[in-house]
Amino acid sequence: MQEKPTRRTRKRISLGGVAMLLMVTTLVGQLLGFMRTRLVNANFAATGPQSTDTYFAAFNIPDFFFYTLAAGALGVAFMPVLTDKLTKHDRKAMWELVAGLLNMLSVIMLFVAIVIFVYAEWLIRHIVAPNMDPQQMHNAATIMRLLALNPLFFTLSGILTSAQQTLGKFFFYAVSPLFYNLSIIISIYAFRHTDLGIVGLGIGAAIGGFLQLLIVCLGLFGTKFHWHPRIPWRDQDFRTVLKNLPPRSLDQGVDQVQSIIETNFARRLGEGYISYYNNAYTLHTAPILLLGTAISTAAFPRLNKRLSQGRPDLFRRDFLRVLRIIIWLAMPVVIVCFFARGYLARLIFSRDAQEIALIFGFLCVAIFFRTLYAIISRWFYAQKDTKTPLFVSLFTIGLNFALVTVLARPSSYGAAGLAMAQSIVATLEVIVLFSIMLVRDTKLFDAAFWGGIVRIISVGGFSVLAAYTAVSFYPLEASDRGLVTLGSKFALIAGVTFMVHIGVSQLFSLEEVRPVFAWLRRLLKPIKIQY
Repeated sequence: MQEKPTRRTRKRISLGGVAMLLMVTTLVGQLLGFMRTRLVNANFAATGPQSTDTYFAAFNIPDFFFYTLAAGALGVAFMPVLTDKLTKHDRKAMWELVAGLLNMLSVIMLFVAIVIFVYAEWLIRHIVAPNMDPQQMHNAATIMRLLALNPLFFTLSGILTSAQQTLGKFFFYAVSPLFYNLSIIISIYAFRHTDLGIVGLGIGAAIGGFLQLLIVCLGLFGTKFHWHPRIPWRDQDFRTVLKNLPPRSLDQGVDQVQSIIETNFARRLGEGYISYYNNAYTLHTAPILLLGTAISTAAFPRLNKRLSQGRPDLFRRDFLRVLRIIIWLAMPVVIVCFFARGYLARLIFSRDAQEIALIFGFLCVAIFFRTLYAIISRWFYAQKDTKTPLFVSLFTIGLNFALVTVLARPSSYGAAGLAMAQSIVATLEVIVLFSIMLVRDTKLFDAAFWGGIVRIISVGGFSVLAAYTAVSFYPLEASDRGLVTLGSKFALIAGVTFMVHIGVSQLFSLEEVRPVFAWLRRLLKPIKIQY
């Protein structure tokens, strides 16, 4: 029996409200992640038995299994089918689908946990980080074993939050990752002066993964979710999810293979380079998650709904609006990242960080195009097309491997070559997907869209000038250390750049800046006091 729509069922938080919630919580999460990485660097050396190389290397294989086997179902291959069910007001069938996927992936991820636990040392020695000394190898394998259940925890969390997002509930999805970072931060202080040392961070990560799942489960209250021990193999919608799952999973797996390859090559460059590259990569990931992932996640349920309603015109309009917003926001962020790369590198590493700054500078191009990829890929996923992004990713991973072997040699660009390869393939991936979109929908990018993009690029020129001038006035000195000194200079550079970007955008009459000034007018509106 189908569930009748109620006022509570129809009520939805606005797209802007969801985006703001996700951006704020993502910002907090990234600040915690930044602090976590900084504290790891400050309390453990980049070389030696307690090397941070062991910590960063240990996460590669658990992340690979999670993204390859499960992450494809945790949104883009799953939510469009859930949206169809909800549009038909068949919430009971929706929850049966969720329970079935939970059951199937739980069995798979439990098997994966056993594989990781048993073969951890072999995986480190032969795939992730060759040539580690015995103590480093032991520490890395121990941390990996402690993380063996995390792919299961993250898989269950992802399925449940996908269902909650479909229902318009984003809060628990947004806040649950914060507990993961907090748990690792606490473990740094708990174990840094003990015999466990850096291995203790694996305990913190394992507890954090469980806490994240626990918080997500709290979001199920009031949703009428009922678990049942059954996998609906014959259900047509379940088969649709299984059909869409492999391409998306392989697409995610390709990215993780790329990460493993880069870790392997970084280790071959010498001790400490895994840490240098991972620190730069962490800096590069933060704006992608903050802008691309957060805004695209907020928009994805609406894009799914437009197609479920049979309104491709509204789908096109909403997609272009979100794409322009992301481009407009990404422009000053990338500019600040490039000009302030030295400040950020020293902030996260807490010591001299020339290698990290060099690597991060080359990753800035990747920041822009990976941010765009977050929404562009969802154009395909909303139409239940997970194969096209996969085929493009397979092409780029092959190109990335070829570029890395040439650019990342010690006699070539070293660790910076890894970042160059990332930026080149990220750029090509977006260009190829854009071309495919133009072929499939010749009306997608109209004159108004391209006119807006030209004006955004023009505004970006003024933002470049502002950032360059700000860095000239507040240069990075050799003696600059600490969060207060470095943070205040970075804040000034970022503040000047963003003010210029917003001000010039208003002069150019960009529609993306209107909500900013509307918010400022509401903020500065005088309060009437009645006597």
